[in-house]
Amino acid sequence: MAIFMSYVLLGLSLAAPIGPVNATQLDRGIKNGFFHAWLVGLGAITADVIYMLLVFFGLVHFLQLPFMQTFLWLFGFFVLVYTGIETISSVNHLKEATNMRTSETCRKSFIYGFLMSISNPLTILFWLGIFGSVLAKTASVYGPAQLIFYSSAILIGLLLWDVAMAGIASGARHMLTPARLKIVSILSGLTLIGFGVYFGLQACRVLFG
Repeated sequence: MAIFMSYVLLGLSLAAPIGPVNATQLDRGIKNGFFHAWLVGLGAITADVIYMLLVFFGLVHFLQLPFMQTFLWLFGFFVLVYTGIETISSVNHLKEATNMRTSETCRKSFIYGFLMSISNPLTILFWLGIFGSVLAKTASVYGPAQLIFYSSAILIGLLLWDVAMAGIASGARHMLTPARLKIVSILSGLTLIGFGVYFGLQACRVLFG
C-alpha cells in the first residue's frame, strides 16, 4: 500500500506544475463552474493515458522523429494561441457568464483539455522521461499485473489533482469580484499565448536550426 500511495503522489506531482491545462481549468472554472473545469482536466488526462500507452508499448520513439516533433510544436502553437486569444476576447462577457450558464458545451471543454495535452511535445518528453524511467524500474522488479496496478495509481493522482483544480477554479468564481475575474481571465489568456509562442519558436528551431 505504501508503494501504491507513492505512485499516487507521483501522479499528483506530475499534474501540479502550472501549465496550459491548469491555466485553462482556472479560466473555465471561473466562467462555467466546476464541471467544465473538471472536463478540461479529464480531456488532458485522456491524452496522458494515450502517451502512457505509447511509452508502455515502446511506440513513443515514432513521436521523436523531427517531422512529428515539428508537427506537434506547430499544432500546439495554434491550439494555445487560439485558446489564449479566445480567452482574452471573452473577458467582456465574463460578468454575464458568472451570472448565468454559458452556451459552451461540455464536449468543448473536454476537447480543449485533450488538444492542449496531446499537442504538447513537452508532455511527450515528460512521460518518456518520468513514466519511462518508472516503467523500467518497476518492470525490473514486478510483473505486468503490478505494472498496470501502479500505473493506475499514477492516474488516480492525476484525477485527484483534476478535482482539486476544478474545485479551486469554481470556488474562485464565487470569491472574486467581476473586475478581478477579468484580470485572472486575461492573465490566463496571456499565459496560454506565452506557451503558444514558445511552442512556435521550438518549431522554428526544429525546422531551421
